[in-house]
Amino acid sequence: MDLRDTRYADKLYFTIGEVADILQIPASMIRYWDNEFDILKPHKTSKGDRRFTKSDITKLQHIYHLVKEKGFTLEGAKKELAKNDLKIEQTEVYTKLLELRKRLITLKNKL
Repeated sequence: MDLRDTRYADKLYFTIGEVADILQIPASMIRYWDNEFDILKPHKTSKGDRRFTKSDITKLQHIYHLVKEKGFTLEGAKKELAKNDLKIEQTEVYTKLLELRKRLITLKNKL
């Protein structure tokens, strides 16, 4: 699955199950990384259920890339994320701009 999937276009918050489907990783890994990485700050409901934003998902994708694809240890990934904090912020801005562009095109086509 992909975050750009039309089912997720207008969604603001995602359940841990949806995030697990999008990233194709177990929900337990997401919970573990949420406890390990300070950059992840999902909203928690009164019941304690996590609600992730697209920004959180982007951060999880970055963590996955470092840990699973590049072979970083968790400590190494934390250090790399600290060095690349600005890159993550730029990625978030880019993602938001893409979403805004898509909405503007939709509005333009409706006129």
